[in-house]
Amino acid sequence: MARSLNKVILIGNLTRDVELRYTPQGAAVAAFGVATNRQWKVADQVKEATEFHNIVAWNKLAELCGQMLAKGSRVYVEGRLQTRDWVDQTGAKRYRTEIVIDEMIFLGGKSKNGENATDDYGASHPVDTTSHDVSSDDLANLNIDDVLAGDTSGQGDK
Repeated sequence: MARSLNKVILIGNLTRDVELRYTPQGAAVAAFGVATNRQWKVADQVKEATEFHNIVAWNKLAELCGQMLAKGSRVYVEGRLQTRDWVDQTGAKRYRTEIVIDEMIFLGGKSKNGENATDDYGASHPVDTTSHDVSSDDLANLNIDDVLAGDTSGQGDK
């Protein structure tokens, strides 16, 4: 089988506060948004575009994100793309592409306690992001939207 690579690296600002929840098995799940900007020049005019990314973190990294990050925080995140699909309440098939991160470095800006900070936490404080007491079956049946809505049974709207 040919090798492939699914890796995403972003530096941007949080668009909203971190939503931290826990599965019934005790695994922490954090969800937040990151905005990135790019600029380019057309003739003598500078153009700019903003992209919005959905970020998901699990376990200790999720708890760390919940403790440190707030809307406006500047952050480095590294992870993989994952696209989920589900059927919504109207019966339409929906898709959502997220970046499931395994690395995060707080680059400054607004921290959770509301103060401006410049601590490069991730570089000097490695985080154990391995799963603890959660089976792959539990995670496979878990929908992040259900977790954020408070339904962690893995059954969704079924």
